[in-house]
Amino acid sequence: MDIKKLDVFCKVVELKSFTKAAEVVRLSQPTVSEHIRSLEKDIGQKLIDRLGRDVEPTPVGHLLYGHAVRMLRLQQETLQAIADYQGTLRGTLHLGAGTIPGTYILPAIIGLFCHRYPEVKPCLHITGSKTIAAGVLAGDFDLGLVGGVWSERGLDWVPVFTDTLVVAVPPTNSLASRRSLPVAELFTHPFILREPGSGTRRVVAGLLDQQGLRESDLRDVAVLGSNEAVKEAVKAGLGLSILSLRSVVEDVRHGLIKTLVLEDAPADRTIYLIQRKNREPSPIAAAFTASLVTNHEGGNVQRYPLKTVCP
Repeated sequence: MDIKKLDVFCKVVELKSFTKAAEVVRLSQPTVSEHIRSLEKDIGQKLIDRLGRDVEPTPVGHLLYGHAVRMLRLQQETLQAIADYQGTLRGTLHLGAGTIPGTYILPAIIGLFCHRYPEVKPCLHITGSKTIAAGVLAGDFDLGLVGGVWSERGLDWVPVFTDTLVVAVPPTNSLASRRSLPVAELFTHPFILREPGSGTRRVVAGLLDQQGLRESDLRDVAVLGSNEAVKEAVKAGLGLSILSLRSVVEDVRHGLIKTLVLEDAPADRTIYLIQRKNREPSPIAAAFTASLVTNHEGGNVQRYPLKTVCP
Protein backbone atom coordinates (compact mmCIF):
# COMPACT_ATOMS: atom_id res chain seq x y z
CA MET A 1 0.00 0.00 0.00
CA ASP A 2 1.19 3.49 -0.89
CA ILE A 3 2.11 5.44 2.26
CA LYS A 4 0.90 8.70 0.69
CA LYS A 5 -2.53 7.21 0.02
CA LEU A 6 -2.68 5.99 3.63
CA ASP A 7 -1.90 9.51 4.82
CA VAL A 8 -4.72 10.90 2.67
CA PHE A 9 -7.08 8.19 3.95
CA CYS A 10 -6.27 9.09 7.58
CA LYS A 11 -6.93 12.76 6.94
CA VAL A 12 -10.33 11.95 5.39
CA VAL A 13 -11.24 9.84 8.45
CA GLU A 14 -10.02 12.43 10.95
CA LEU A 15 -11.62 15.44 9.25
CA LYS A 16 -14.73 13.53 8.10
CA SER A 17 -14.57 15.39 4.81
CA PHE A 18 -12.95 14.90 1.40
CA THR A 19 -12.88 18.68 0.89
CA LYS A 20 -11.13 19.45 4.20
CA ALA A 21 -8.70 16.58 3.70
CA ALA A 22 -7.83 17.89 0.24
CA GLU A 23 -7.04 21.32 1.72
CA VAL A 24 -4.77 19.82 4.40
CA VAL A 25 -2.79 17.55 2.07
CA ARG A 26 -2.78 20.19 -0.70
CA LEU A 27 -4.36 18.02 -3.36
CA SER A 28 -7.50 18.47 -5.43
CA GLN A 29 -10.66 16.81 -4.16
CA PRO A 30 -10.84 14.49 -7.23
CA THR A 31 -7.28 13.34 -6.49
CA VAL A 32 -8.19 12.61 -2.86
CA SER A 33 -11.23 10.63 -4.04
CA GLU A 34 -9.06 8.69 -6.47
CA HIS A 35 -6.58 7.82 -3.68
CA ILE A 36 -9.43 6.40 -1.59
CA ARG A 37 -10.82 4.43 -4.56
CA SER A 38 -7.34 3.05 -5.26
CA LEU A 39 -6.96 1.91 -1.64
CA GLU A 40 -10.39 0.27 -1.72
CA LYS A 41 -9.40 -1.55 -4.93
CA ASP A 42 -6.11 -2.74 -3.37
CA ILE A 43 -7.87 -4.04 -0.25
CA GLY A 44 -11.01 -5.27 -1.97
CA GLN A 45 -13.25 -3.64 0.64
CA LYS A 46 -15.19 -0.41 0.93
CA LEU A 47 -13.39 1.89 3.37
CA ILE A 48 -15.50 5.05 3.50
CA ASP A 49 -19.26 5.60 3.76
CA ARG A 50 -20.49 8.92 2.39
CA LEU A 51 -23.28 10.30 4.59
CA GLY A 52 -24.40 13.52 2.92
CA ARG A 53 -21.63 16.06 3.46
CA ASP A 54 -19.93 13.94 6.12
CA VAL A 55 -18.02 10.70 5.71
CA GLU A 56 -17.47 7.83 8.15
CA PRO A 57 -15.11 4.87 7.96
CA THR A 58 -16.67 1.45 7.46
CA PRO A 59 -15.74 -1.31 9.96
CA VAL A 60 -12.86 -2.29 7.66
CA GLY A 61 -12.00 1.41 7.40
CA HIS A 62 -11.79 1.64 11.20
CA LEU A 63 -9.45 -1.35 11.23
CA LEU A 64 -7.25 0.09 8.49
CA TYR A 65 -7.14 3.51 10.16
CA GLY A 66 -5.63 2.10 13.38
CA HIS A 67 -2.89 0.29 11.47
CA ALA A 68 -2.32 3.21 9.09
CA VAL A 69 -1.69 5.61 11.99
CA ARG A 70 0.98 3.26 13.33
CA MET A 71 2.53 2.85 9.87
CA LEU A 72 2.72 6.62 9.41
CA ARG A 73 4.24 6.98 12.87
CA LEU A 74 6.82 4.31 12.04
CA GLN A 75 7.69 6.16 8.84
CA GLN A 76 8.19 9.35 10.84
CA GLU A 77 10.33 7.55 13.41
CA THR A 78 12.46 6.11 10.60
CA LEU A 79 13.04 9.54 9.11
CA GLN A 80 13.82 10.91 12.57
CA ALA A 81 16.33 8.12 13.20
CA ILE A 82 18.10 8.90 9.92
CA ALA A 83 18.10 12.62 10.73
CA ASP A 84 19.50 11.85 14.19
CA TYR A 85 22.24 9.73 12.63
CA GLN A 86 23.13 12.74 10.52
CA GLY A 87 23.23 14.92 13.63
CA THR A 88 19.89 16.70 13.24
CA LEU A 89 16.63 16.20 15.14
CA ARG A 90 13.67 16.91 12.88
CA GLY A 91 10.00 15.97 13.06
CA THR A 92 6.99 15.96 15.39
CA LEU A 93 6.85 15.05 19.08
CA HIS A 94 3.41 14.04 20.38
CA LEU A 95 2.98 14.61 24.11
CA GLY A 96 0.01 13.85 26.34
CA ALA A 97 -0.25 15.62 29.67
CA GLY A 98 -2.65 16.24 32.51
CA THR A 99 -3.78 19.78 33.26
CA ILE A 100 -1.09 20.62 35.80
CA PRO A 101 1.99 19.31 33.97
CA GLY A 102 0.53 20.36 30.61
CA THR A 103 -0.24 23.93 31.66
CA TYR A 104 2.31 24.79 34.34
CA ILE A 105 5.37 22.58 33.76
CA LEU A 106 5.76 21.45 30.15
CA PRO A 107 5.42 24.77 28.26
CA ALA A 108 8.66 26.14 29.72
CA ILE A 109 10.51 22.89 29.07
CA ILE A 110 9.14 22.78 25.53
CA GLY A 111 10.45 26.32 25.06
CA LEU A 112 13.96 25.31 26.13
CA PHE A 113 13.80 22.17 23.98
CA CYS A 114 12.74 24.11 20.86
CA HIS A 115 15.54 26.61 21.37
CA ARG A 116 17.95 23.69 21.16
CA TYR A 117 16.09 21.75 18.42
CA PRO A 118 14.32 24.35 16.26
CA GLU A 119 13.30 21.77 13.62
CA VAL A 120 11.20 19.78 16.08
CA LYS A 121 7.48 20.55 16.30
CA PRO A 122 5.99 19.56 19.68
CA CYS A 123 2.26 18.77 19.80
CA LEU A 124 0.95 18.94 23.36
CA HIS A 125 -2.45 17.36 24.04
CA ILE A 126 -3.88 18.25 27.47
CA THR A 127 -6.42 15.64 28.55
CA GLY A 128 -7.33 13.14 31.27
CA SER A 129 -4.80 10.73 32.76
CA LYS A 130 -6.57 7.59 31.54
CA THR A 131 -6.76 8.99 28.00
CA ILE A 132 -3.04 9.78 28.12
CA ALA A 133 -2.17 6.26 29.28
CA ALA A 134 -4.30 4.76 26.50
CA GLY A 135 -2.67 7.10 23.97
CA VAL A 136 0.84 6.11 25.03
CA LEU A 137 -0.08 2.42 24.84
CA ALA A 138 -1.61 2.89 21.38
CA GLY A 139 1.36 4.87 20.10
CA ASP A 140 -0.65 8.07 19.64
CA PHE A 141 1.58 9.84 22.19
CA ASP A 142 5.36 9.43 22.34
CA LEU A 143 5.36 10.33 26.03
CA GLY A 144 2.87 11.27 28.74
CA LEU A 145 3.00 13.26 31.99
CA VAL A 146 0.36 12.56 34.62
CA GLY A 147 -0.20 13.49 38.26
CA GLY A 148 -0.91 10.02 39.56
CA VAL A 149 0.09 6.38 39.28
CA TRP A 150 -1.99 3.23 39.00
CA SER A 151 -1.61 -0.34 37.80
CA GLU A 152 -1.41 -0.32 34.01
CA ARG A 153 0.27 -3.18 32.20
CA GLY A 154 2.54 -2.15 29.39
CA LEU A 155 3.64 1.21 30.83
CA ASP A 156 6.76 2.41 32.61
CA TRP A 157 6.30 5.15 35.24
CA VAL A 158 9.22 7.47 36.04
CA PRO A 159 8.88 10.17 38.74
CA VAL A 160 10.11 13.50 37.33
CA PHE A 161 8.48 16.39 39.23
CA THR A 162 6.80 17.16 42.55
CA ASP A 163 3.54 19.04 42.91
CA THR A 164 2.14 20.48 46.14
CA LEU A 165 -1.58 20.27 46.87
CA VAL A 166 -3.30 22.97 48.92
CA VAL A 167 -6.82 23.80 50.05
CA ALA A 168 -8.04 26.76 47.98
CA VAL A 169 -10.69 29.05 49.48
CA PRO A 170 -12.05 32.48 48.48
CA PRO A 171 -10.51 35.34 50.49
CA THR A 172 -13.96 36.23 51.89
CA ASN A 173 -14.45 32.73 53.34
CA SER A 174 -14.32 32.30 57.13
CA LEU A 175 -11.43 29.87 56.64
CA ALA A 176 -9.26 32.49 54.91
CA SER A 177 -7.75 33.69 58.18
CA ARG A 178 -6.40 30.23 58.98
CA ARG A 179 -3.13 28.65 57.89
CA SER A 180 -4.16 25.01 57.86
CA LEU A 181 -7.16 22.69 57.82
CA PRO A 182 -7.63 19.14 59.16
CA VAL A 183 -8.61 16.67 56.45
CA ALA A 184 -11.80 15.74 58.33
CA GLU A 185 -12.97 19.36 58.23
CA LEU A 186 -13.15 19.23 54.43
CA PHE A 187 -16.42 17.34 54.87
CA THR A 188 -18.08 20.23 56.69
CA HIS A 189 -17.78 22.72 53.81
CA PRO A 190 -19.14 22.86 50.24
CA PHE A 191 -16.53 21.17 48.03
CA ILE A 192 -15.80 21.50 44.30
CA LEU A 193 -14.60 18.32 42.59
CA ARG A 194 -12.65 17.79 39.39
CA GLU A 195 -14.13 15.47 36.78
CA PRO A 196 -13.72 11.66 36.99
CA GLY A 197 -10.41 10.64 35.42
CA SER A 198 -8.59 13.77 36.59
CA GLY A 199 -5.19 13.07 38.14
CA THR A 200 -5.89 15.60 40.89
CA ARG A 201 -9.20 13.96 41.75
CA ARG A 202 -7.56 10.53 41.87
CA VAL A 203 -4.90 11.81 44.28
CA VAL A 204 -7.50 13.52 46.49
CA ALA A 205 -9.54 10.31 46.66
CA GLY A 206 -6.42 8.38 47.65
CA LEU A 207 -5.52 10.96 50.27
CA LEU A 208 -8.96 10.67 51.86
CA ASP A 209 -8.84 6.89 51.69
CA GLN A 210 -5.58 6.89 53.65
CA GLN A 211 -7.45 8.71 56.42
CA GLY A 212 -10.29 6.18 56.38
CA LEU A 213 -12.58 8.71 54.68
CA ARG A 214 -14.63 8.47 51.50
CA GLU A 215 -14.76 10.96 48.66
CA SER A 216 -18.46 10.22 48.24
CA ASP A 217 -19.13 11.74 51.68
CA LEU A 218 -17.85 15.18 50.65
CA ARG A 219 -20.49 17.92 50.35
CA ASP A 220 -19.78 18.28 46.63
CA VAL A 221 -21.60 21.23 45.09
CA ALA A 222 -20.12 20.93 41.59
CA VAL A 223 -18.03 18.67 39.38
CA LEU A 224 -16.03 20.77 36.93
CA GLY A 225 -14.01 19.63 33.94
CA SER A 226 -10.90 21.79 34.22
CA ASN A 227 -8.55 23.26 36.79
CA GLU A 228 -9.33 26.78 35.57
CA ALA A 229 -13.06 26.22 36.04
CA VAL A 230 -12.49 25.04 39.61
CA LYS A 231 -10.36 28.11 40.35
CA GLU A 232 -13.04 30.46 39.02
CA ALA A 233 -15.71 28.67 41.07
CA VAL A 234 -13.59 29.01 44.21
CA LYS A 235 -13.09 32.73 43.54
CA ALA A 236 -16.84 33.10 43.04
CA GLY A 237 -17.45 31.63 46.50
CA LEU A 238 -19.09 28.38 45.37
CA GLY A 239 -16.98 26.31 47.73
CA LEU A 240 -13.47 25.18 48.53
CA SER A 241 -11.31 22.69 46.65
CA ILE A 242 -7.93 21.00 46.64
CA LEU A 243 -5.71 22.36 43.88
CA SER A 244 -2.11 22.37 42.77
CA LEU A 245 -0.12 25.20 44.30
CA ARG A 246 1.48 25.74 40.89
CA SER A 247 -1.93 26.58 39.43
CA VAL A 248 -2.93 29.23 41.99
CA VAL A 249 0.33 31.14 42.53
CA GLU A 250 -0.80 34.18 40.54
CA ASP A 251 -4.29 34.16 42.11
CA VAL A 252 -2.75 34.09 45.60
CA ARG A 253 -0.36 36.88 44.66
CA HIS A 254 -3.28 39.07 43.59
CA GLY A 255 -5.38 38.21 46.64
CA LEU A 256 -8.03 36.32 44.67
CA ILE A 257 -7.53 32.98 46.44
CA LYS A 258 -6.27 32.02 49.88
CA THR A 259 -4.50 28.69 50.38
CA LEU A 260 -4.40 26.49 53.47
CA VAL A 261 -2.12 23.57 54.26
CA LEU A 262 -3.80 20.21 54.78
CA GLU A 263 -3.04 18.90 58.25
CA ASP A 264 -2.13 15.25 58.91
CA ALA A 265 -1.94 14.46 55.19
CA PRO A 266 0.87 14.35 52.59
CA ALA A 267 0.87 17.65 50.71
CA ASP A 268 3.11 16.59 47.86
CA ARG A 269 2.30 14.38 44.90
CA THR A 270 4.54 13.11 42.15
CA ILE A 271 4.27 13.92 38.47
CA TYR A 272 5.17 10.84 36.42
CA LEU A 273 6.59 10.44 32.94
CA ILE A 274 4.90 7.45 31.30
CA GLN A 275 6.14 5.58 28.27
CA ARG A 276 5.42 2.22 26.73
CA LYS A 277 7.43 -0.74 28.02
CA ASN A 278 9.83 -2.55 25.71
CA ARG A 279 9.55 0.12 23.03
CA GLU A 280 12.60 1.91 21.74
CA PRO A 281 11.81 5.65 21.94
CA SER A 282 12.22 7.77 18.85
CA PRO A 283 15.34 9.98 18.83
CA ILE A 284 13.16 13.04 19.49
CA ALA A 285 11.35 11.35 22.41
CA ALA A 286 14.69 10.23 23.86
CA ALA A 287 16.09 13.76 23.61
CA PHE A 288 12.98 15.25 25.23
CA THR A 289 13.13 12.70 28.04
CA ALA A 290 16.72 13.77 28.69
CA SER A 291 15.51 17.39 28.78
CA LEU A 292 12.86 16.47 31.36
CA VAL A 293 15.46 14.77 33.55
CA THR A 294 17.79 17.76 33.28
CA ASN A 295 15.03 20.17 34.33
CA HIS A 296 14.00 17.81 37.13
CA GLU A 297 17.53 17.83 38.51
CA GLY A 298 17.94 21.56 37.94
CA GLY A 299 14.67 22.37 39.70
CA ASN A 300 13.77 25.62 37.93
CA VAL A 301 11.74 25.41 34.71
CA GLN A 302 10.04 28.78 34.84
CA ARG A 303 11.89 30.26 31.84
CA TYR A 304 10.67 30.82 28.27
CA PRO A 305 6.89 30.48 28.84
CA LEU A 306 5.54 28.91 25.66
CA LYS A 307 2.34 26.99 24.97
CA THR A 308 2.38 24.56 22.07
CA VAL A 309 -0.96 22.85 21.45
CA CYS A 310 -2.12 20.71 18.54
CA PRO A 311 -5.83 20.01 18.02
